[in-house]
Amino acid sequence: MVVSAPSGTGKTSICREFLKLCPDIRFSVSSTTRPPRPGEKNGVDYYFISEAAFREQIKAGAFAEWAENYGYYYGTAKEIMQNILGAGCDLLLDIEPVGATALRKNYPGGVFVFVLPPSLEALKSRLNRRGEIPEVMQVRLGKAMDEIKEIVWYDYIIINQDLQDAVDCLRSIYIAEKCRRERLAEKIRPFLG
Repeated sequence: MVVSAPSGTGKTSICREFLKLCPDIRFSVSSTTRPPRPGEKNGVDYYFISEAAFREQIKAGAFAEWAENYGYYYGTAKEIMQNILGAGCDLLLDIEPVGATALRKNYPGGVFVFVLPPSLEALKSRLNRRGEIPEVMQVRLGKAMDEIKEIVWYDYIIINQDLQDAVDCLRSIYIAEKCRRERLAEKIRPFLG
């Protein structure tokens, strides 16, 4: 399951709360070249690596997807995905639309969810609360508007008016997708003779 959203929509908060409710799904920890924010832990929030190391992993074909965002690189290691999926676990990825597009091509069975703010004014307000200078905020808002245009190919849209409601929506999507007939083919085959 891939969850994407522009900055300021609450995507990370939704994913954290969702993971508390669904212990059968594992979170894919991405690699990044950006420095850790206060409270972030290497190997938990991200794998914090140098730009040189990241570029080496790109050359080696180690990423299932990667993108540059605000001057930093972010990527999902193929090995991490394969280990989690190979162990029979479901996988949650919190990634940008560029990375999600790459994953959709390579993992057609994935479920793609886009999180929107309740309104453009709410998005502007959330970005303002981050305390960035107006020029940086305008860049982020412009990027957010470009990312929002990608919703046309996502499977599901969640509007994050209320965090708990948004988490409930994501959990409902997950439960419904686990009940899809094609995902249960092996279990239902004996009933069909």
